[in-house]
Amino acid sequence: MTPAGAAGRALLPLLAACAAPDPQAKDIAAMTHPHPVTTEQAPKAIGPYSQAVVSGAHVFCSGQVALDPRSGNLVGGNVAEQTRQALLNLQHVVEAAGSSLDRVVKTTVFLASMDDFAAMNEVYATFFSGTKPARSTVAVKTLPRNALVEIDCIAVRR
Repeated sequence: MTPAGAAGRALLPLLAACAAPDPQAKDIAAMTHPHPVTTEQAPKAIGPYSQAVVSGAHVFCSGQVALDPRSGNLVGGNVAEQTRQALLNLQHVVEAAGSSLDRVVKTTVFLASMDDFAAMNEVYATFFSGTKPARSTVAVKTLPRNALVEIDCIAVRR
């Protein structure tokens, strides 16, 4: 018998174990299968999308503008007021998904005008304590319902 042949036979039980079905695979698949999150505490989606999607340990939240969850109307006459409402909406969605703002790892802020950056930033800072999430802020031409700010996020579930 050659050394290579003996080594190959020694690996057969290991290879068989790797090929065997994993009894936890069904549980893992169920845990990672994306599912939508909805809450009445935040505005209904105004298009063909979910308020958030949970996949595994992550929550992917759609952008929130300053819509009142009850009336669906845009609230706030300035970017500070709209930032506060958008973040409250986002907070409700994140919590409905089994997470919280202190577990947000990334946000994207869309501003109708970069001139509003400081005012948005002042309100934004009051919503995140401890480790601040990574963030991108971009200026865009227009936002849904002519909002001044839209914010989305990615969070980790508890």
